[in-house]
Amino acid sequence: MRKGPQTNTLLITYFIHHLRVLLGSLGRLTRQPLSTLMTMAVIAIALTLPAGLYLALNNISGLSAGWDSSTKISLFLHTEADEKQARTLLGRLQLHNEIEQVSLISKDQGLEQFKQLSGFGDALEFLESNPLPIVLVIQPIIDPNRPDRIDQLLHELESEKLVELAQLDMQWVKRLYALLEIAHRVIWAIGGLLGLAVLLIVGNTIRLDIQNRRAEIEVSKLIGASNAFIRRPFLYTGFWYGLSGGLLAWLLTTLSLYMLAAPVEKLALLYHSDFQLSGLDSGDTINLIMISCGLGLLGSWLAVGRHLDEIEPS
Repeated sequence: MRKGPQTNTLLITYFIHHLRVLLGSLGRLTRQPLSTLMTMAVIAIALTLPAGLYLALNNISGLSAGWDSSTKISLFLHTEADEKQARTLLGRLQLHNEIEQVSLISKDQGLEQFKQLSGFGDALEFLESNPLPIVLVIQPIIDPNRPDRIDQLLHELESEKLVELAQLDMQWVKRLYALLEIAHRVIWAIGGLLGLAVLLIVGNTIRLDIQNRRAEIEVSKLIGASNAFIRRPFLYTGFWYGLSGGLLAWLLTTLSLYMLAAPVEKLALLYHSDFQLSGLDSGDTINLIMISCGLGLLGSWLAVGRHLDEIEPS
């Protein structure tokens, strides 16, 4: 019967101790404001760069999403195909789950457009018959994650009996997606390198803190303190560095975005676009802070694990 209350007391004592160490490590940092602020600033700058690049890539991806609507597939039917057959094919293609819209350009409409655009309107009046085919203009549904599906759709449409030629102008879209994929990997590489830099920054800061408190650690070991007990405040110090650096990185990223929002909006208006920059959403913000805290904890853990064993009471 006594195990329950004893267990609860031990848990409460355990959490109270951790809370005291957590607040104590924060208090120690506040007593060294200049060095603490410099470490926070370096961590924040190291995290702001990949966060800013990530935001830029997201905004470019969002901007390019609207360009997919300009991608068209033109189906040139055989010249002997009549309008009834073409409309039957049009109705069937409208039911396709990868096609958003289909429109028909009749032979007469095609000839009229050709007269207006070519500049040979008078010469075309001497033609005995209309040599142009019926054209179906298709707007496909493009999946940014699967740009190769458009090629499969093109081959499928080319196999239609009435189709003589299927034409797609999407090379620029493929190049754009390829560039975005390269940029995505570059951001991961830069983020990894800067994450390593954060580890080194936190690790070096904790190492200096350990050396400054060497006498305190030796006394603690003399009276029987375990390595886990001595390690705890340094780990919480790394956590505070990570948390503060992550919050400051979020603030710097948000301020940078705010400074760019008005000029970008003016530029978009010149192109008759309602495009606006999007910032870090709640999920991105949480991920940024969690990554920063994790790097702070990991950096302090590595530093303490390496240097704490070297300190023994003489």
